[in-house]
Amino acid sequence: MAIISFSKKRFEKDFGKFNESLQNKIAMFGTPIESFSKDEIYIEIFPNRPDLLSYSGFKRAFLSFLGKKTKLKEYTINKPEKDYDVIIDSSVKNIRPYTACAIVKELQLDDEKIKELVEMQEKIHITLGRKRKKVAIGIYPLEKIKLPITFKAIEPDKIKFIPLEMNKELSGLEILQKHPAGKEYAHLLAGKIKFPIFIDSNKQILSMPPIINSHSTGKVTSQTKDIFIECSGNDFKILKTCLNIIVTSLNEMGGEIYQMNLHYGKKEITPDLTPKKIKISLKNTNKLLGIELKEKELKKLIEKMGHNYNSKDNFVEVASWRTDILHEVDIMEDVAIAYGYENFIPAIPEIATIGKENKKEVIKKKLSEILSGLGMIEVSNYHLTNKRYQIEKMNLIKKQEEFIEVKESKTEYDVLRKNLTHLLLKNFSENIDSEYPQQIFEIGRVFCEEKEKQGIKEKEMIAAAITPGNFTKIKQILEYLFKMIGKETGKELIFREATEIFPYFITGRVAEIIFKEKRIGLIGEIHPKILKNWKIKMPVALFEIENIIEELL
Repeated sequence: MAIISFSKKRFEKDFGKFNESLQNKIAMFGTPIESFSKDEIYIEIFPNRPDLLSYSGFKRAFLSFLGKKTKLKEYTINKPEKDYDVIIDSSVKNIRPYTACAIVKELQLDDEKIKELVEMQEKIHITLGRKRKKVAIGIYPLEKIKLPITFKAIEPDKIKFIPLEMNKELSGLEILQKHPAGKEYAHLLAGKIKFPIFIDSNKQILSMPPIINSHSTGKVTSQTKDIFIECSGNDFKILKTCLNIIVTSLNEMGGEIYQMNLHYGKKEITPDLTPKKIKISLKNTNKLLGIELKEKELKKLIEKMGHNYNSKDNFVEVASWRTDILHEVDIMEDVAIAYGYENFIPAIPEIATIGKENKKEVIKKKLSEILSGLGMIEVSNYHLTNKRYQIEKMNLIKKQEEFIEVKESKTEYDVLRKNLTHLLLKNFSENIDSEYPQQIFEIGRVFCEEKEKQGIKEKEMIAAAITPGNFTKIKQILEYLFKMIGKETGKELIFREATEIFPYFITGRVAEIIFKEKRIGLIGEIHPKILKNWKIKMPVALFEIENIIEELL
């Protein structure tokens, strides 16, 4: 979540006196007030609504919620002019492959608007941008740039410019070592042979994303009228949405939006403010919310949340800057907000049951407590993964695996996970610069297809990994775990030399785990090739077992 500050004077000019009634409405909108003073109001914005991270975005949405300017707001968007082009070079493909860009003209900036723009940029970086890993934003005075722009990657020692708020030219590596932003975000370029840059037709470097802008071409002032905006990252869809949030907020400040041509081999044009269309059922809405709306009432509530409703075909037009609306249920949540949570009447369900803790959950809690007692950290990964993580990076390409795929997945996570091992390695790879040793475990479900029953079989697995680690240490952890649940090594639990080759383990440093004469898992040291695939710097040892929870019931 993020806390944003608004000028109280400006707020009261747009919404009226900041009294208790208005404060309640702000809270019921889903943006609770953190605090307020004589001059400032501090409001909490949850991660699902990055479109509210500027005063302009909040104003647009809250006015609609108050019933003053309802329905989906339409913006005028101008087509690309001459040289409004960005060439995306193939050199960025494996580094930071995508960008979405726009130009906004005729801005009348003052200190308050510049503060709003900078705050929005930084809050998006932290939330939607996942600390610049997913999205990094650059904003530049257009008068200091010669179009078209090129987005490419070059060797760090060939990158030389004066970073923002410095007076000395630095190379790409020197920026990571000496500039405050470079030190903070250096891990995002760790291990890269080339660094990405935006460069104009005069061969001026505009920025080195996701780290820092150039001081000469990347500083917006109150004299700036026209700006160039770029969002860079790994997910083009998220970048386009992020750009839509920014340009619509700037339009609210009085700017005029212009599109740009992006040349990826095939041409893309951004920004695109075409609304999404999502079907909605009145019957499903009433059933889920426990109320009895009529279609006219549903239409009014939907429009109150800044959407359009087509009663003929029963679909909702959703703003292109709303990242949180992915499904019919998300629209229903907006309907509930517009209806008012304070208007729902609590009701006790007409069922008579005696609640008690599930036996499986009791066992899982016990196992978790034992491993946590050893200083291990419990992690919880998504049930969805992708084949690149589970097959390519684990060197299982030759092994034919069948996956349960998600139809029309909106992200790169498009298959159900079949094991926990690859996800623990992913956790390590995302924390290579954190303090060592690192010891993690997960208790969770994996999925496989039951062809005979034409269904999906779920299994509860336990996996634990340590780095730096070896076979002896991870074996001691597993033996201790079984000892604490009353199962001793050498009796019910034994280790047997692996009878087949497991590509992600080191041959000779892997064993099968046998419990009650059945193989329940594997334990061993991860092969250096796999560590290299995940860019893990330290040796890793791990185990993964199944069915132990069922055996303990």
